[in-house]
Amino acid sequence: MSEERATIEIIAPSVEEAVAKGLAELGLNETDIEVEVLDDGSKGLLGIGSRQARVRLVVKGEAGPASAPTSASGGEQTWDDDTENTRATGIATVQELLDKMGVPAKVDSRVDMNESPEDFPNIYINITGNDLSYLIGKRAETLNALQFITRLIVGKEIGHAANIIVDVEGYRERRERNLRQMANKMANQAIATGKTQSLEPMTPAERRIIHMELRGNDQVETESVGDGERRKVTIRPV
Repeated sequence: MSEERATIEIIAPSVEEAVAKGLAELGLNETDIEVEVLDDGSKGLLGIGSRQARVRLVVKGEAGPASAPTSASGGEQTWDDDTENTRATGIATVQELLDKMGVPAKVDSRVDMNESPEDFPNIYINITGNDLSYLIGKRAETLNALQFITRLIVGKEIGHAANIIVDVEGYRERRERNLRQMANKMANQAIATGKTQSLEPMTPAERRIIHMELRGNDQVETESVGDGERRKVTIRPV
């Protein structure tokens, strides 16, 4: 019985890029691997209707990777092939959208594995560059639109929904941190005064952060009130 050889599957905008990416992850040269093209891919307008190229790299003979593939944060990869394909497709999609928009920027990612094995992990794609505030827009409207179209394209490409969070210069993380601080500050104020506190109008995602932050506080209750863009969270003492 022959020994099973190490293989990895990689997706990228082109076959050449996929091979180069795979070689970099394996720490090998072209002479050390055999390449099987699974999908040549195809281009589309702004990524819509396009397919990423997909290749399988098979390590020859005694050749082996210098080290285990690493995640964007530098640690050993623990996610499965589907997650890796989703991550790579997300990065390629965002980069293509930026290229079409004429925006010079760098795109990187990290994966946050959910506790439930039935859930798809969160994939954070962060865009960095010079003066990219226009990619965020008022109340993050531009950023949310970019995230929506990215999820749409990636979902169509991989065949299922993808929990992709697109960020610019860490804006979402800073905003979430500020919202959590605001939630606790206003909760303390509600407890101290005995009066209901109203927060500023927020998006559904931002309101959820407030609710989640205070759900363990048995001294207050939170509720979303209002309609449309004016919908906000109120915090009342129990």
